[in-house]
Amino acid sequence: MDHRDFTRRRAILKQGLSGTCAIASASLSPLVFAQASWPSKQPVKIVCNFPPGGLTDSYARAYAEFFSKKFGQSFVVENRPGAGGLIGADAVAKAPADGYTFLITTSTPMWHARVLYTKMPYQGERDFTPISLFPSGALIMGVPSSLGVKDVREFVEMSRNKPAAYGTYGAGSWPHMVINDLNERASAKLTPVHYRGETPMWVDASTGQVQAAMGSFLGINNYLGKGSIRAIAAIGNLRCPKLPQLPTFIEQGFSAPVYGLEGWIPFVAPAATPQDIVVKMAEAIQEASETARMAAIRDAFAIPNKPTALEESRKRWKEESAVWIDIAGKLGIKLD
Repeated sequence: MDHRDFTRRRAILKQGLSGTCAIASASLSPLVFAQASWPSKQPVKIVCNFPPGGLTDSYARAYAEFFSKKFGQSFVVENRPGAGGLIGADAVAKAPADGYTFLITTSTPMWHARVLYTKMPYQGERDFTPISLFPSGALIMGVPSSLGVKDVREFVEMSRNKPAAYGTYGAGSWPHMVINDLNERASAKLTPVHYRGETPMWVDASTGQVQAAMGSFLGINNYLGKGSIRAIAAIGNLRCPKLPQLPTFIEQGFSAPVYGLEGWIPFVAPAATPQDIVVKMAEAIQEASETARMAAIRDAFAIPNKPTALEESRKRWKEESAVWIDIAGKLGIKLD
């Protein structure tokens, strides 16, 4: 073979390889390249479907800052409240499943809403994939100190003789479900009074305008310090770490599922989001949860546990959603 033949063959081989690479590249969808370099374009959006200032928003902003530093791309929080969280959740359900839109929410828009609303624009189990479940901590039941009751059984007994008003932070909420169960199983005579958030609820409880209320440790704590409200029970399987002497409902003999469930703040993505992106986000959440800043948030809200890992999130999402939906259905109400 002379030099010209060798040069000609090498040129043909090079051309053939280039063509093969071009064909292979053309056969790969743009999504493959997007995944390989994710996140690489516009800021990644974390939708919080509740107003600024609460636990859900606090989680969103702290973790968004961590993600921005970890991935070298801006993660921004967009608050989209309204309709009990349905507006923001629906926007994410309909967003492109490309890893650039996530949702941090509560269990109501994900699960309870299915039976609380006649018309649902999305379905939580169908339209979202869970990445992590952030704990919301124990809810605390409090009564005006002037009422003179020391535990839940005394309060229930009192209500049988003198019907009581019980404050919640919203119709269809977890405290609303507790009221319904106390009325049905313990023959209490409680009338729910629904507020827009915890602050006005605890103000009325402290002055005796309502005879009981239930909400977060952060919401009740100021009134415990003033002595105007007495805490009489914590909901969940764990005692509140800030109130270690306060027994749970379960310890006081109330064993229905509504008293033992754990409140969650799901961090989710549109259902078809690529698996590798879901895994990256799940691992980043676990990494962030070990930082001092996240520990400080949990301490402020008296939360003893950390967000769940991916597989546990999927397991609990599947197992607990049906329980929540069943309990919410027993309220027999529609919010639309």
